[in-house]
Amino acid sequence: MSKPKIAGIVAGVILLVGVLSWMFTAPYLSNQGLGRMPGVLIGGTITPAMNDFSPLNDSVQGPLKFKLSGFPPFVNYLSWVGTPEGVITATRPDNGYWARRVRANGGDGLLRIGDATFEMTATEIHGEDRIAMMRQWAGKTGRGLDESVYEGAEPLRDWKVFFWTPRS
Repeated sequence: MSKPKIAGIVAGVILLVGVLSWMFTAPYLSNQGLGRMPGVLIGGTITPAMNDFSPLNDSVQGPLKFKLSGFPPFVNYLSWVGTPEGVITATRPDNGYWARRVRANGGDGLLRIGDATFEMTATEIHGEDRIAMMRQWAGKTGRGLDESVYEGAEPLRDWKVFFWTPRS
């Protein structure tokens, strides 16, 4: 076998290992650098929807993973709070990628909380209901509505709220 052919095979194997490693390890838990890179595998066990998601607030610490239906099949982290009817999530009001996808294509997707993966639908919340839900979300994160999560970010009062309910 010629040296260029061997080099091509080695480069292909390295690329394949890199892509597979990324798929199994991303998303990284941060909000900058590699933490902004989504993964594609959500994992967990598909679980029937709960009658009340609020008990998860005490039993599952940290963010959830979510994956919207359709292409591209990226998985990202979100902070959340469980309620009797569903799950509250929020995002910066920067017209970000996943919020645009929910608005354009509907909100069907998967939420992984702990080891359970639920089939859910996200709906954007507006008006006073948004503020009430944002207050609950902010409370779980230990912040007030007029605080921001990091320097330069908008106050939580301005964030967009999405409410996830079990898919029918």
